[in-house]
Amino acid sequence: MDEKSTEQTDPGPYEPTTTHAAWGAGSPRLRITSETERFVHDLTVDATRLGSAAGNEVVLDGADPLHATIEHDERDEFVLTLHGEGELSANPRAAATHEGDRSATLRTGARFTAGPWTIVYMRDEFADHGRPYGGRQGGEGEHQRPQPERPDYVADGDRRSSPGATG
Repeated sequence: MDEKSTEQTDPGPYEPTTTHAAWGAGSPRLRITSETERFVHDLTVDATRLGSAAGNEVVLDGADPLHATIEHDERDEFVLTLHGEGELSANPRAAATHEGDRSATLRTGARFTAGPWTIVYMRDEFADHGRPYGGRQGGEGEHQRPQPERPDYVADGDRRSSPGATG
C-alpha cells in the first residue's frame, strides 16, 4: 500500500468565509406573530406584499390593506418598504440600506410591525450578506477585513437557476 494513501493531513482550524452564497440560498423567511397567532412565511417570490388585502402574499388582519412590501433585488438582498404605520428595527439611514425613510435592507433578526403583528426576517447565516467571515468579532465597532466583491448574480446566470431561487 502506498504510504501517502494512509496519511491524513490536518486541514487546520475552520476559517469562515464570505456570505456570498448562491442566489436565494439560506431559506429567507418571515416569522410572524400576534397575540393569538404565529406562523412562518417563506420568501419564495421576488415581491412579497403584506397587509389586510386578500390579494397579498401575506394577509394580516388588522394591518393596512398594503402595509409593507419586500423586494428580492438583483444583489440577492431582501428590501423592506413600510407603507403603513409601524416600527422598524433597522436603521434606514445606515449603510447598505435603500433610499427613503421607510425602506431598509433586511438582515437576520430585523424586526418590523404591521398593526398588531410583529414580523422578524430570518435567513441562514451563511447566506445573510451582512456578516462576512463568521460575523463581527469584538463588537459592532470592531474593524473587519472586507470580503471580495459580491457576485453579479444576473450576469452569471445564477439568479433563477440556483436551489432556493425565488420568483
